[in-house]
Amino acid sequence: MTVPKKLSIDTPEQINLEYELAGPGSRFMALFVDLMIQLLAMICLVIVLVIAGVAVNPFRGSRTWVLALFVLSAFFMHWGYFVLFEIFWKGQTPGKRQAGIRVMNERGREASAYEAIARNLLRAVDSLPGLYALGAVVMFLSPQYKRIGDYVAGTIVVHDRRPEEGSIFFNTGKGEVADAINYAALSPNEVELIETFLQRRVDLALEVRQRTAAKLATHLREKCAVPEGSCPDNEDLLEILVRGFRRGARFYSR
Repeated sequence: MTVPKKLSIDTPEQINLEYELAGPGSRFMALFVDLMIQLLAMICLVIVLVIAGVAVNPFRGSRTWVLALFVLSAFFMHWGYFVLFEIFWKGQTPGKRQAGIRVMNERGREASAYEAIARNLLRAVDSLPGLYALGAVVMFLSPQYKRIGDYVAGTIVVHDRRPEEGSIFFNTGKGEVADAINYAALSPNEVELIETFLQRRVDLALEVRQRTAAKLATHLREKCAVPEGSCPDNEDLLEILVRGFRRGARFYSR
């Protein structure tokens, strides 16, 4: 049985997070689903354009118009499909969602629009000489299963946690939110980092879990002006910070 490769990332906040890398099998499965969706969409497009071409056939230049529209739509479908889905679905396409994988950057953050565009523009190179042959070779040789587009954009593909695994369990009660804490000092990135830790803490070794919670709590106690002596348990404090931030309706969990 093959042991899945894991990647350890030190975030800018000096917090260590661990992710399971998506291997060639799950990535090609996701690609197959996406290509099938694209193929079905192209078939539907051809049918619509044929019907439209017949409808406007009496008019001069209708065939040229239909052909131009087909080429434009095919170009957008091929290049825009992956980019738009990865931007608006936070690193996932329908195929990736089906395979349970997600694109993120090497800093452990959600891939930006620039990174999504960069990695997908290189699909033309990865697909050489056909059937993503070059990309497959590079991926098998890469210790992080990266294709050329991932190297250029600085992205990785990791296994996404299932909803039941990714939901946060809280030890603190819903009412335990300290009004004296300055929740507005938190940034969305910091809250995302806290939630990532709370989701993954059960998978961490006890020493790593305690050390990570202490690092986060020490930094945020001062930043959020947590009253001296309150919330002595580090993980409880992190839970309260997330609850307080959510209560302010300034951030919603991804």
